[in-house]
Amino acid sequence: MKAKVLVGQRVKDFLETLASVPRRKLWWGLKGLAREEGDVKQLEGKLAPFWRLRVDRLRVIYEPRSEEGQRLLVCFFADQRATVYAVLEQLLASGLD
Repeated sequence: MKAKVLVGQRVKDFLETLASVPRRKLWWGLKGLAREEGDVKQLEGKLAPFWRLRVDRLRVIYEPRSEEGQRLLVCFFADQRATVYAVLEQLLASGLD
């Protein structure tokens, strides 16, 4: 079953900061996510409701949802592996402003 991937503004802004090759790889990763392809894993602990997509050293955090019988994957945060989880926890604690 194909899912619809919604890319949030934070992810789009992050994509704009990347060089062309990593940006292209990440876009391909997001397109693969719609076909349920890619290196995905459910997060643990406080982040357990969310999943991550790994593309090289980059991570995209998304939340699976279902609306009107369609599966949605809402991608709301992306960053380098070294910082993504710590920054995400801080953003969630502050309400994702």
